[in-house]
Amino acid sequence: MATPTAPPTQAKVQLDHGVRRDVNRISLLFTGVGAIIGSGWLFGALYASQIAGPAAILSWIIGAIMIMLIGFVYAELSVMFPVVGGIIRFPHYSFGSFASFSSGWISWLAAAAVTPIEVLATMQYAYPYASWLMVESDGEYLVHGAGWFVAIGLMALYSGINVLGVRLFAYLNNILVWWKLAVIVLVIVVLFAAEFNPGNLTDFGGFMPSGAGAIFTAIPAAGIAFSYLGFRNGVEFAGETNNPQRNVPFALIGSVVITAIIYVLLQISFITGLPERLLGNGWENLEFAENAGPLAGLALTLGVAWMAFLLRVDAVISPADTGLIYAGVTTRLSYANARNDNAPQALTKLNSKGVPWVSILLMFVVGCFFFLPFPAWSKFIGFISSAFAVSFAPGCLVVGALRRQLPDQERPFRLPAGDLIPVLAFIASGLLVYWSGWSINEKMLIGLLVGYVVFVIYHVTTKHDTPPVDFKSGSWFPIWLAGLMVMSYFGDMDASAEAAASLLNGGDGVLGIGTGSLVVAVWSVAMYFYAIAVRLPARRAAAYIEKTPTDAPTTAG
Repeated sequence: MATPTAPPTQAKVQLDHGVRRDVNRISLLFTGVGAIIGSGWLFGALYASQIAGPAAILSWIIGAIMIMLIGFVYAELSVMFPVVGGIIRFPHYSFGSFASFSSGWISWLAAAAVTPIEVLATMQYAYPYASWLMVESDGEYLVHGAGWFVAIGLMALYSGINVLGVRLFAYLNNILVWWKLAVIVLVIVVLFAAEFNPGNLTDFGGFMPSGAGAIFTAIPAAGIAFSYLGFRNGVEFAGETNNPQRNVPFALIGSVVITAIIYVLLQISFITGLPERLLGNGWENLEFAENAGPLAGLALTLGVAWMAFLLRVDAVISPADTGLIYAGVTTRLSYANARNDNAPQALTKLNSKGVPWVSILLMFVVGCFFFLPFPAWSKFIGFISSAFAVSFAPGCLVVGALRRQLPDQERPFRLPAGDLIPVLAFIASGLLVYWSGWSINEKMLIGLLVGYVVFVIYHVTTKHDTPPVDFKSGSWFPIWLAGLMVMSYFGDMDASAEAAASLLNGGDGVLGIGTGSLVVAVWSVAMYFYAIAVRLPARRAAAYIEKTPTDAPTTAG
């Protein structure tokens, strides 16, 4: 009788063939920094102050810690498996096709919306000086007339830069990130120098005028969580950097640390730079009419007109850089879905520069649909922050699963304390979803359900051999998400801050932010260990990791 062979304890990593590894250490770091400091930084300090008052400072710190935990998880995975589009491909290794598609679809859909959104942001900031670009309808700005040529042209520009190769992309991104860093640091210095009222931290309702709960409400509602989620780009480009063992942890952790310091200093300078007369009606009523944002409005109030002009210029440039970055990210997510055999293989075709050009074409076409004059689009895209948090959660489980599936796999960057950090990161992902509120999460859920329809159609109609669905191993995903949706529906994210009412719509209010967060944490721990229990066998995980070179993507000559 034959003796069964022992299950593998490690796997040989198959790197992506044909991609160019032209992204150096600083360039990889700047893909994260550039995405984190997008157009949102112009408004984040105001929105956070309206919700939490001076305690918004803590919101930025707590948000950074939560994202850092997730970043640590992906640092271990990305160094172990430096592949393109890792956020989608890692779940495939441990939990199979269903789990990887679930997180991959929602991640791609959210990322695909970012570039056209940033194009619209660029045009909206330019609208006061070029009113022919857009038309205002019921408070929303829609592409109009000749503006269509500008919108499609910007999408084509970002797509074209990505088609020309990752080296050109990295070079241009580096220039734009240095610009954004210089502007934001200059703003901080000027605000501290022009006006410094430390009494603002305590004199108008205290340090926490809306209560401690508002600190957590501000994390999703003020765009804090969404801002930090740009750290992911160090993962997506890990397969295109020249030294992933050194560069990836540096980029993932460094991007969060650098931007957290900048955002905290910006929040403090904004709060202490406000003249006292602007706070007489309370933090929730603080506002500025300046089109380029509250920072430009504050600069004009303080008599620093030249800085207001600089911020108006930056309001056009900053979204351009973020749009360029996410054009590349969306492309790599399409590539990763195809490498998992969950999308047409044409999406893996590379040009002579090592870029998946069909994926870029798909990104361009889908992105242009976001310019259609449907007001519902702008409401639907509110799910981006929640969707990205959902897509990050599987990586936290993969770390724990792979340590049991392939215990002898070389881990150049290994997290200490066993399951502790992955569990905390998984809890953080769940909290970011819960704190987003039901009005946002229901849109994310609709997007996911549409994805499952696409998944079924693809598997039924494709002539390409698709991998097993592995539903049992991926069953944790719909169970985990269904639990979060129930908690979100019965949550009351408005209870802790009146100002959040204009930014979030809560559910039925049975669960407050404290009780709801505790329930989410307990649910997350339970689901973490359930997922570990239903993980793929070691042999199947190794087979997915060792996808042979014959399966590698083709290159267009």
